[in-house]
Amino acid sequence: MTDTGSQLTDWISLGVLTSFVSRDAVDGAIEATGRGARRSDTTIPPRVAVYFVMALALFADDDYEAVACRLAATLDDLDVVGPRWEPTSGGLTKARQRLGSAPLAELFCQVAGPVADLDTVGAFLGPWRLMSIDGLEWDVPASRENVAAFGLPAGRDGAPGALPKVRAVTVSECASHAPVLAAFGPAGGAKPASEQAPARTLYPRLAERWLLLADRNFYSWTDWCTAADTGAALLWRVKASLRLPPLRALSDGSYLTVLVNPKIGGKARDALVAAARAGEVLDPAKARYARLVEYDVPDRDGDGKHEIIGLLTTICDPREATATALAGAYRQRWEHEIGNKQLKTYLRGPGKVLRSKHPDTVYQEIYGYLLTHHAISALTCQAATAAGIDPDRIKFKRAVRIIRDRVVTDPAFSP
Repeated sequence: MTDTGSQLTDWISLGVLTSFVSRDAVDGAIEATGRGARRSDTTIPPRVAVYFVMALALFADDDYEAVACRLAATLDDLDVVGPRWEPTSGGLTKARQRLGSAPLAELFCQVAGPVADLDTVGAFLGPWRLMSIDGLEWDVPASRENVAAFGLPAGRDGAPGALPKVRAVTVSECASHAPVLAAFGPAGGAKPASEQAPARTLYPRLAERWLLLADRNFYSWTDWCTAADTGAALLWRVKASLRLPPLRALSDGSYLTVLVNPKIGGKARDALVAAARAGEVLDPAKARYARLVEYDVPDRDGDGKHEIIGLLTTICDPREATATALAGAYRQRWEHEIGNKQLKTYLRGPGKVLRSKHPDTVYQEIYGYLLTHHAISALTCQAATAAGIDPDRIKFKRAVRIIRDRVVTDPAFSP
């Protein structure tokens, strides 16, 4: 760990992080969303506001003016502010409001791609890049606007200390933990948005040669078809209640099955299953071939029970990926939980509430966290790949500490 840690310090000292969220990318996002400076006397340009939002994620314990003070010399090096720039908390708040969330969303779309390469340990299963989808919740201030937009947890309306919650669903790269797609929705109110709702906006954006891992809460016929039609491979856990007729046992212990549109029932469904058993070509709007991998996991509490895990995949040929390989790959879905912990514990801080009192700046702030998390994940992944080790061996918490220290002691290092 010593050699790897010192190498990480070298990478950071060279300012590699700036290449992941460059000034040109920031300017492009601002221009694309029409949020450029509109007054010649604006003291906090939009570009500075973007970096400031990212810095808020890096220094979650500091107030606005302290964060601005930490970054002042860096912003001088970016040549976007004057040497006597001394922003107030009120000025920074207004700058964030003028900026809005759109430039941060556009910037995230531009820069937040997969970062592992073929030499990164644990990044691929055969030709497929391992990706996962999952959600996490963020507590936000109980302003009137936030309560109206996001709602309060069920049964807590009017309860002292109750906070609105925002649900973020992300697609992340398993090896690096870098988030690459994101969508948000309310997590409170009488009818809170489920994880499936924001996830549906992400499926059309999947890429070929991704293998998307998902827990059992994400499966539905429509969502499966939407995700599969992108050309991405899927490996999703499914509930035991899903009707999956066996068509043919395969050499590795898995079996071929057929998914039938739930709107089709009775004799029409039976006819589709019979056609699948005969190996006929199926109308993809009505039914689709899939493969089921089942395995059991001894109960961790030691009570003798075994849990059967059912994994549904679009990879129907066991020669492309055996059942054992797929079961091993699905374990990488837990890397998403690690990435969420990095966001919630090491960047935001445990139990912390976001700063923003308006829904638009709430989204802006979350994108700031995602961008900062992506940049740090990319940095640690590069260092790990260069060292020939699994990125998990580089401690995210230590990387954050080094970066924070470098911003303070080496102001030429851009956020």
